[in-house]
Amino acid sequence: MPRILIDACGWVAVIEAGINIDLELLKCCGYKDLAIIPNVISELKALNDSKLMISMLEAKAEMYGVPEGAGKHTDDQLFALAVENKWPVLTVDTDLKRRLSQSNISWVEVSGRSHLRLVE
Repeated sequence: MPRILIDACGWVAVIEAGINIDLELLKCCGYKDLAIIPNVISELKALNDSKLMISMLEAKAEMYGVPEGAGKHTDDQLFALAVENKWPVLTVDTDLKRRLSQSNISWVEVSGRSHLRLVE
């Protein structure tokens, strides 16, 4: 089943923009199933911001393990999982988007601070 991988900075951008993630993902991708990795949750918790609705993200998303050899850095882990499954990543991280683009992997970004856009 296709999923959208969530990067911590992408989640923060969605929350700060007040975007309805389910509605916007359905509009831009045609599905709204989310995937997360433990490092993303750790990064979000480290921000210590109750407005980030981490419990909602954990309830909506399926937790995935990291592919073997993916490394310890969150971006490396997200990249490896995205490539392995051909899943887009919700991110605003320029370096991660560049890596995804070079590997022909899509990403979802916050556009105009009001909606999501799939970049293929």
